[in-house]
This record gives sequence, structure tokens and C-alpha cells, in this order.
Amino acid sequence: MMDFDEAFHWHVRWKMKLWNYMKQPDGSLQADEIQHDHHCLLGEWIYGEGLKYSSSPEFEILKREHKRLHRAAAMVVRYLNDGLPYAEELALGSESDFALASLNIASAIELLKKRGS
Repeated sequence: MMDFDEAFHWHVRWKMKLWNYMKQPDGSLQADEIQHDHHCLLGEWIYGEGLKYSSSPEFEILKREHKRLHRAAAMVVRYLNDGLPYAEELALGSESDFALASLNIASAIELLKKRGS
């Protein structure tokens, strides 16, 4: 059973992990791995147990925005690993793909949580 609160906190942790990586890119993150949206706990749930919500619009938003978040994070990591500068505001700022996807994910999770209770 998915703990929706834990799913939300996963996003907060990922943002911090990416922010820390921007400060010191050490090669420990790989864009080719990050871009796959089914390799994290939330992704495993989306493509597994979460499919029971697949008919709800919130689930489709969650799935779409989760993919967007992984693509955005992978792009940042790819730039950093290639030694290219990447501005924090562009990567994680309030108008970034990562931040917008994260907000949409949090909203969809909250709606699914209400639907499930």
C-alpha cells in the first residue's frame, strides 16, 4: 500500500539531493538512470499497485508529471556530469520544469489520497 505522505516527502528529498549534487557533482548520479520514471518508489507504485487508479484524471496527471520530473532531473544531471554550468534557478527555481512537475505531483497525490480515503 502506498503511503501518499511518504510519496510527497520523496519529492522534497529528491529536490534536496539534486540541489546538493549541483553544488558538488561527483558523478554519483547518472542521467540515463534518472530519466526512467519507473525506477523510484513512486514510479514502481504508478506502474504497479497504482494502476487501480488509472481511470482517474489525478492519476494521469501524476503519471505525466512524474515523467516530466524525471526528464528535468536527468537533464540537469547530464549538464553537470558533462561539466557544463547549470544555474540553480533554471534547474530548481519556481518556474523550472522540475519545480512545476513537483507541484503538480504533490497536488495529484493529495487528490488521490482523498479519493482513497
